[in-house]
Amino acid sequence: MDKQTYLSHWAAQYKADLTENILPFWLENGLDRKNGGIFTALDRDGTLMDSDKSVWFQGRFAFVCSFAYNRIERRPEWLAAAKSTIDFIEKYCTDTDGHMFFEVTADGIPVRKRRYVFSECFAAIAMSEYSIASGDKAYGQKAFELFQRIQRMTSTPGFLEPKFREGFVGKGHSLTMILINTASRIRAAIGDDPVLSEQIERSIAEIRKDFMHPEFKALLETVGPNGEFLDSMAGRVINPGHCIETAWFLLEESRFRGWDRELTEMALTILDWSWEWGWDEAYGGIINFRDCKGFPAQDYSQDMKFWWPQTEAIIATLYAYLATRDEKYLGMHRMISEYTYGHFPDVQFGEWYGYLHRDGTVAQPAKGNMFKGPFHIPRMMIQSYTLCHEILDLLA
Repeated sequence: MDKQTYLSHWAAQYKADLTENILPFWLENGLDRKNGGIFTALDRDGTLMDSDKSVWFQGRFAFVCSFAYNRIERRPEWLAAAKSTIDFIEKYCTDTDGHMFFEVTADGIPVRKRRYVFSECFAAIAMSEYSIASGDKAYGQKAFELFQRIQRMTSTPGFLEPKFREGFVGKGHSLTMILINTASRIRAAIGDDPVLSEQIERSIAEIRKDFMHPEFKALLETVGPNGEFLDSMAGRVINPGHCIETAWFLLEESRFRGWDRELTEMALTILDWSWEWGWDEAYGGIINFRDCKGFPAQDYSQDMKFWWPQTEAIIATLYAYLATRDEKYLGMHRMISEYTYGHFPDVQFGEWYGYLHRDGTVAQPAKGNMFKGPFHIPRMMIQSYTLCHEILDLLA
């Protein structure tokens, strides 16, 4: 493999796809120019199917627009779209108790809330990235204050509806991992702060001690309060996409620390384990769910290929190569890239399909809903474009 040619090709591909396909598709079809914010329930050709708005995608889209502005090109329309969406968040998306909604109507009437704080996390990274893009430090401070609110909500007994029945105590990997990324994005805007660094350290320690289970060579999604293995369908779930995403969050943090050896090894272990569990030898791509004891996974979509685990694997393999120069990871990048680009992009109408059957055929052709929208794909393109150039600089 000619690494310079390979990486230059992909860097150009990511930038072209982002600027000529993905962001134009959403700016043209999803941006609400009347009320602000972004619609995500778009059919294959961009036709609006539902005008209700996913609140966590308001933050996700504003982040992506600001991230593209900071990393790709300083396009005024991207910055304006980010500001419009953040304005919508601030005006309509928080309840009187400080907890954000999950879904609102086009003009901001609340539809429902969920027990999670992911809407808050994505709003916080949107504000922090917009602060960097715009130069307005007030948004970095808003992001920090929102992060402190997230910590209060998650640590106050009874504030959030419990996930499990009374008497059963378990905890999930998702919140632990997302707080690493949320804190690190805010840190990029406001500088280091003990509140942020302590949260990152707690999350890393919790992943290492409680969620990593070497006996299965797996990072589990749900464990007991002290990391106990729960021998049940829920307790045996491996979500390879989430695990691979965690791996690159940890590599990013390791890099911030000057490539901390222990943290790098932890991240690579998670990536290697999760690739082994997730890669589909028969059809290619990262599968949705596995059972750590080899039983059939319970989730109905267990053997499908969703868009987002593939994008996380593209980022993680590039990050792993940057960290190690081990060509194994460029080989993995080639495998996941060839599968992803061979199955997900819609060459006729633009953007990507989100949901494939295990054999790679399209399960449904819509481009968005409450859970899929302009985040994982453009974030991958921005992050991977940057990583390719950083690796090329090192190889020069």
